[in-house]
Amino acid sequence: MLRLHDTALGWGEELETREPGRISLYICGSTVYGPPHIGHGRFSLVYDVLRRFLEYSGFVVDHVSNVTDVDDKIIARANEERRRPEEIAEQYEAEWWDAMNTLGCLLPGRIPHATAFVEQMVELIAELVALGVAYETSDGVYFTVSAVEDYGLLAHQSLASLRSGARVEVNEKKRSPLDFALWKKAKPAEPWWASPWGPGRPGWHTECVVMSLALLGEGFDLHGGGQDLIFPHHENERAQAVAIGKQFARRWVHHGMVEARGGEKMSKSLGNVLLLSELFEQSDPRAYRLLVLQSHYRAPIEVTATTLSDAASALSRLDALSSRLSEPGTLDSERTDPDVRNVFADKMQDDLDTPGATAVLFDAIRRANVAFDAREASRGAELARAVLECFGAVGLEAKGVAEIPEAVLELGRRRDRARAGRDFATADVLRAEIVALGYIVEDTPAGTRIRR
Repeated sequence: MLRLHDTALGWGEELETREPGRISLYICGSTVYGPPHIGHGRFSLVYDVLRRFLEYSGFVVDHVSNVTDVDDKIIARANEERRRPEEIAEQYEAEWWDAMNTLGCLLPGRIPHATAFVEQMVELIAELVALGVAYETSDGVYFTVSAVEDYGLLAHQSLASLRSGARVEVNEKKRSPLDFALWKKAKPAEPWWASPWGPGRPGWHTECVVMSLALLGEGFDLHGGGQDLIFPHHENERAQAVAIGKQFARRWVHHGMVEARGGEKMSKSLGNVLLLSELFEQSDPRAYRLLVLQSHYRAPIEVTATTLSDAASALSRLDALSSRLSEPGTLDSERTDPDVRNVFADKMQDDLDTPGATAVLFDAIRRANVAFDAREASRGAELARAVLECFGAVGLEAKGVAEIPEAVLELGRRRDRARAGRDFATADVLRAEIVALGYIVEDTPAGTRIRR
């Protein structure tokens, strides 16, 4: 069984599911007010890998991820561009799913939009007000965080500590600086819905608690998102569920942030944000998936031209191995190496140790190439099939290496004959000629090997 680090507990626990063989997974999704960047890409890839591995392990995964299509940032951009907020949301949601498709991410099974659940959000807020844990002010309705005894559970801080140290917006209308908005009364030219407290719209923290409980039910298995969402967003979601006596997520998982060069956190204010569209122009999208796999999901990841180039280089080894499955002798058996698959699965089950798992697979690539070069094609193929199966389980598919033209292969054969006759000068000339045509030349026990 997969063991994941539970943010609420602070340590790893086996993921015991509500229903045998099924896992209910809620991931906080996108707020569609701008083009997606590499931070969004990492988030999507981490949970795509998690979902794919769970399905590879035999689970049925009910994957829900929302779209926030009404928000202060969407409204601000609409005002700047003199457009309707709905137009902004539609444009950038389309860009989001295009980018996720390019990254090879599976679509969530269900994609709730915040604007479709406003009525249920109003009902929740009314219940909280009736219970005396929320109150109305001149600008909205706020939740009283002190009403939840264990508020601060996910942040591992007491309420007093959070009050003294949290960076919260100053609002004299609130009874406490940590109280958060459940309903925002409409300002001029803003989208609004009817409510007992007048026209307005729900606060961000109310969206996901309503949608997750509505679609997955109480005590769903796993709630995920970025470490930046632990507090206050996920804490505030949980607080609302607790206040109405609902069991919320059984386990919490959070991924690390993306850093620019030198460990600097990626930030729009710092001007170091790389858009996914820019990434796709510079690199094979699969290289970013591999880079994410080579970093533990809870650790920060540095994305630079160098780290992407290194990942692309490693990716070429996978592609080259895939092409070797067409070598003579590889069809003698359809077996895959069980040890590679078992060690890969063990690594993945240990808190999704993708760096350890990819290291196992690249070592298997090395061993497969050694076997192929020693003319042990059947053994090489067993290892290669295991590698391709395991990488496929986390969404990384090999691309077949382009077929080498016959004229280039003939240069390689001439080079082999020259080497066999100890005419190394001619062999060197032929090697240089092949390289000049854009190919890589490798010397193996079986002779000259040519690849892109």
